[in-house]
Amino acid sequence: MRRAQVFYKNELAGIISETDDGFQFKYNQQYLDNMSSKPISLTLPLQPESFKSKVLFAFFDGLIPEGWLLNIAVTNWKLKPNDRFGMLITLCTDCIGCVSIIALNENL
Repeated sequence: MRRAQVFYKNELAGIISETDDGFQFKYNQQYLDNMSSKPISLTLPLQPESFKSKVLFAFFDGLIPEGWLLNIAVTNWKLKPNDRFGMLITLCTDCIGCVSIIALNENL
């Protein structure tokens, strides 16, 4: 099972995981306890329960580069074009916007 930390403005917001049934995202309790915390996406509102999906959540999929930039990344990092989670944890450590994805060491 691959997992990654999800940061919102350099604050740990939660963990996204690849599971046998698809994907799971869970907000960090400290992030939820902070009254100034904002949801990372309108489709992933603040809540203590995990979000589960059979496919990669649209918000996270949207962070992955497209077009020629994706082609360069797939070629240079030898990524599988259909491994969306692999691309997310490899390519989205420094995204445009407030959210970044940092793979946990267990993925290496």
